[in-house]
Amino acid sequence: MTPITEVAGRRLALSNLDKVIHPVTGTTKGEILHYYATVAEALVPHTANRPVSFLRYPDGPDGQLFFTKNPPPGTPSWVRTVPVPHSDDPRARQVVVEDLPSLMWAANLVVEFHTPQWQADAPAVADRMVFDLDPGAPAGVSECCRAALWLRERLAADGLAAYAKTSGSKGLHLLVPLEPTPSEEVSAYARGLAVEGEAELPQLMLHRMKRSLRPGKVFVDHSQNAAAKTTAAAYTLRARPEPAASTPVTWEEVEHGREGGELAFVLGDIADRLARHGDLLAPLLDPGRAGRLPGRAG
Repeated sequence: MTPITEVAGRRLALSNLDKVIHPVTGTTKGEILHYYATVAEALVPHTANRPVSFLRYPDGPDGQLFFTKNPPPGTPSWVRTVPVPHSDDPRARQVVVEDLPSLMWAANLVVEFHTPQWQADAPAVADRMVFDLDPGAPAGVSECCRAALWLRERLAADGLAAYAKTSGSKGLHLLVPLEPTPSEEVSAYARGLAVEGEAELPQLMLHRMKRSLRPGKVFVDHSQNAAAKTTAAAYTLRARPEPAASTPVTWEEVEHGREGGELAFVLGDIADRLARHGDLLAPLLDPGRAGRLPGRAG
């Protein structure tokens, strides 16, 4: 029988709690739900008021994976949804994870959480910029850290502050808080920096996605700034054999990673990191920290 749990006044059916989802560590669905309950205070502000897309992996990373933007069948009436017009469906809606009950309901589906760089009440107007640093073997975390540090310095020259997190997969994400800016302008600026990085460090950085160019280099994926694209949210677990989490990191840790230090975290690491550092991405939520792209009028 599926247990019913009350979460902040909402009744939830939580199923298959003993099912192993991440085979390398034997991590169960119940442990995943406990993780999300533990990190909710840090995670939810980064998904609130943003339409969420889900990568579902209910049978683990070796089972069927499917990406969905539509509210799943059986979505409770109390879970907020917002209109997000798609080219093929102008009436489309998506879920917003804005509180603990909606987070736990979604986590029970076994998902990765992905969000756009804009909020639900201002579609295609970005309040953050993202660079997804993706290494092509034999490049790894050290090369990603080198690229991240170059981008941090270059962004600072334009008066923009960058914050880093692991992707939870192979690479790093850099996030930049912005004054509200049309997504197409952010995309153009981000692409320009990726091109500049490749020109300055051609043995390290690459702005093109072409697979044949990738070995040994870091692809600076600027495309996730497009209004239709999404990025893995902070603290989400990823569909990997181990329960890897997309984890905010300090710039000191990035420096250490450049020198070959480890920069990967799993669900059991995050509570202690939050106790020690707080939410390292909190500046993204502070309008006072938002930067302005060069050339934009004040």
